[in-house]
Amino acid sequence: MRAHFEFNYNRPELEFDRNEGKHFNIMKRALKAGGRRDIFLGARECQAYVEPCEFGKGPGYYDDQGTQHLGTMVHGFNYPDETGRNQFEVRLWSAVMEQGYIKFPRPEKCTIIRPIKDMQAKWFDQYNVAAVEKTIHGLGGE
Repeated sequence: MRAHFEFNYNRPELEFDRNEGKHFNIMKRALKAGGRRDIFLGARECQAYVEPCEFGKGPGYYDDQGTQHLGTMVHGFNYPDETGRNQFEVRLWSAVMEQGYIKFPRPEKCTIIRPIKDMQAKWFDQYNVAAVEKTIHGLGGE
């Protein structure tokens, strides 16, 4: 899976933390450790393994398998600071694999959204977000 990150521009108070190097290094450490959370491909019984690789290099097991509908899966979560609603929600989508590739839609393109609970946006500032130096060196960084 090719991955990337985007800063949340709905949080102007976090502008001081928009340091690509910091977040890239956090991602590299998480990847080296096998991920930050368990990954499930639709169900607990279908777990994924995380390891670094060069995207698209070499043949994949599903490359010649055609189109496979994988059913409804969790895409991600909507937090109040991202939606403007005082609600924590889960985004679902109908996953399809074509020739070994799964193309994930952008969060705003997901149409199946289920509320989980009422929630207020958490406030972040320089006092409760770790500085680059603490993140890289103080938390087991490189």
